[in-house]
Amino acid sequence: MRSQNKLTGNNSKIMGVTLVMVATFAAMMIYLGHFVATNEQKMINNSYNHRQEIILAKNYRGNIYSSDGYVLAQTGLNSKGEEVRNYPYENVFSHVVGFSTHGRTGIEDFANYYLINSDISLIEKVENTTAGRKNPGNNVYSTLNYDIQQAAYQAMGIYEGAVIVTEVSTGKILAMVSKPDFNPNTVVEMWDKWVEDEESSVLLNRVTTGLYPPGSTFKIFSTLEYLKENNGNYQNYSYVCNGSYRKNGEVIHCYHNSVHNRVNLTKSFAKSCNSSFVNLAMGLDRDEFSKTLDKLLFGKSLDLDFLTAVSKTPISANVSDEEMIQASIGQGTVQITPIHLNMITSAIANNGVLMKPYLVDRIESATGSVVHTYKAKEYGRLMTEDESSALRVMMKEVVENGTANRMKGYGYTVAGKTGSAEYNSNGDSHAWFTGFAPAEEPEIAITVIIESAGSGGDYAVPIARRVLDAYFK
Repeated sequence: MRSQNKLTGNNSKIMGVTLVMVATFAAMMIYLGHFVATNEQKMINNSYNHRQEIILAKNYRGNIYSSDGYVLAQTGLNSKGEEVRNYPYENVFSHVVGFSTHGRTGIEDFANYYLINSDISLIEKVENTTAGRKNPGNNVYSTLNYDIQQAAYQAMGIYEGAVIVTEVSTGKILAMVSKPDFNPNTVVEMWDKWVEDEESSVLLNRVTTGLYPPGSTFKIFSTLEYLKENNGNYQNYSYVCNGSYRKNGEVIHCYHNSVHNRVNLTKSFAKSCNSSFVNLAMGLDRDEFSKTLDKLLFGKSLDLDFLTAVSKTPISANVSDEEMIQASIGQGTVQITPIHLNMITSAIANNGVLMKPYLVDRIESATGSVVHTYKAKEYGRLMTEDESSALRVMMKEVVENGTANRMKGYGYTVAGKTGSAEYNSNGDSHAWFTGFAPAEEPEIAITVIIESAGSGGDYAVPIARRVLDAYFK
């Protein structure tokens, strides 16, 4: 009787362990199924996954189009019958469309899963298999506008730098240009030369991964913090500028040693008065400023569908006076990417709400059926409506009566901020402009940086104007 009870007890333990193992196995299967279903694109896009080769043995890589129907990338056959990826506009779309040999970049990388797969009907696939033909891959329709991209590329000319244009209400990226550039049709031939040349940066997309001192465009952030700490009341601010600001042996000069005399905050912003802004920043709560910058995406990886660098600022509760003085006017160790600055500009134009920037509008099969659609998404509210409204007023004044007055008088209104960001002891500077248009009812945001050019008003503004001309005309 005792042996039977012992046997029964052992059976119960075995049954319990079995049930636990079965439940664990079932949970693992469910998790694995969910993981595969939700991460299929990442798994296939992984360079170590040989399934890509199996898929491409059956399918041609699909085409990439601009939003207005221009073919930006396509697969054809050369004289030997070999598949060749062709980029009809060569350097113009090089960084944003990217390439698919020697790794992948740009849209070629982001949309790879759809490009290598084919969603034509089963009957068509059977017919192609029977005839020994490969299936046509899906086509990617980007958000890029050919005319705006072409205008941005041509406007930059021989300068190095970046231009990005976005639609403020949706986040659609209409143009993205980075120079120096390259011809994606020559990747195979030029690859070793590019990789071996340590001085070459032709493959760097400066829009997304280029880090620069923001110069006076950082005054947007300093102004926003002042608005926050003063409940939006900025009309009472006043400062007498004699051309420089001195504290503890640190001297900051206004650009070209300009003397602005008595200025309020709007005029300080419009004339980009360094002395006034250092004075303003020294009175800010540094811990609160740090929190504001954190909310404005400094020190964070941007939640986008493509690789971006992380913008940086030294401002914290314990930042020294010397660092604070430099940082308040976008110098010192402050660094920002053009796409980050464009996102902040877009949020200001969109009543404080940032829409997530994106590059692909939809995926279609080779026969025209819609496979997947990308929709506009809110990234988040970065500031209040009142704060964005105050910034829009000041940014409009920059164009009307300030450092970007070369932008006015062209049939549309613009608001923005210029910047001249010094990057060495010789006083050489990058030229910035970031803004939106029309000023009253913003449609697009544009950010321009021209490396080693000089002042933003002299060099970045004319380039931005040519791009805006293309948009409005």
